[in-house]
Amino acid sequence: MNYRFADRMSRFSSSAVRDILKWTQGKDIISFAGGLPAEEMFPVSQLKQALDAVFEADNRLVFQYGLTEGSAVLRQLLSQRLALKGIHASPHELLVTTGSQQSIDLTARIFVEPGDYVLTENPTYLAALQVFQAAGATVAGVDRDSEGIRPELLEAAVLTHAPRLLYVIPSFANPTGAVWSLERRKQVLDICSRHGVVIVEDDPYGELVFDEAAAKPSLMALSGRAADSPVIYTGTFSKTVVPGLRTGWAAADEQIIRQLAKAKQSADLHSSCLDQQALVELLRGFDLDLHIRMLRTAYAKRMRTMAECLRSDPVWDRCSFTEPEGGMFLWLKLPDGLDPEALLPVAIAEGVAFVPGSGFFTDGMAQPYIRLNFSHSDPAKIREGMSRLTRAVARYMEQTGLPA
Repeated sequence: MNYRFADRMSRFSSSAVRDILKWTQGKDIISFAGGLPAEEMFPVSQLKQALDAVFEADNRLVFQYGLTEGSAVLRQLLSQRLALKGIHASPHELLVTTGSQQSIDLTARIFVEPGDYVLTENPTYLAALQVFQAAGATVAGVDRDSEGIRPELLEAAVLTHAPRLLYVIPSFANPTGAVWSLERRKQVLDICSRHGVVIVEDDPYGELVFDEAAAKPSLMALSGRAADSPVIYTGTFSKTVVPGLRTGWAAADEQIIRQLAKAKQSADLHSSCLDQQALVELLRGFDLDLHIRMLRTAYAKRMRTMAECLRSDPVWDRCSFTEPEGGMFLWLKLPDGLDPEALLPVAIAEGVAFVPGSGFFTDGMAQPYIRLNFSHSDPAKIREGMSRLTRAVARYMEQTGLPA
């Protein structure tokens, strides 16, 4: 049959990360490709206890349709947790979402018309690029330096394009792992406040800072309160509890939350009531902050293991990277002539996977970067995976005649 798909489907592209995950399923491959937390550190027993408590309470409303905005109790607990980070958002200024990815999608639905401009860091999270492109936006990337997105380039882009949104990940960005300085956060907030540009601050990794003393305040915290703020702050439990619950949130001015809730009604009515109630029980009876500190320690060790592998073998001498101060990713620049796209099948043949960097850039042009995830593999597996990747690079150089 000749299916007549909507024109908008031509704007949807497949995620390179999801494709790589599909290619590597069921094979003896060490994957540094996905943005995956460590399964062995999931609080499984505590989550089971939380679910047991939900069923023992025999509250049948948990199994009924629920509020689009999300569980009132969960939003109250979220409001209290966010206040500890300087984010003052009442339960009415919070929306529970099906992962933070839905927050980005709903935001695009309520703000972006076809042909509008959306600004992002360059490079940035590729699934956010997919959302904005699917909405018909023209996505313009703004380059960054060691402190974050460059303010002079941002202001010039704002004046040129009159964008509807600026999408950023100021803390341990995907894919670069970079963190903005405090001064840069203030500059960006000032520019967007003066020009009336809404900021989508995506913060899935902020709590995974390796040194808690080095944590930076979020843009929303710097803006004062959710009320009348230019910031939509998105977060998730996927990186700190388990991804399978698919529970995230958006914090914003109540006017924005009302519009996001309307868009969510047409998307999925509401997020899972059962999962939300399990999180309520977990937050009441589980020291999540202690668990997060354990994750920080483990992920810092894994990152240092990967960095040491890169420093200890001469194959990587002409590559460059900066050790991230948190999050899940290491962003590696390859030397001239070493094509990440061509290297990938060689690496998979050696039993290791990564994500080429081109898909994270707004123009999609070839770039000499690869993204490596260090959170999912323990140190021994990281060493083995990096050994395989080293062999793949050496093999690629031999095949292409590049100097070793």
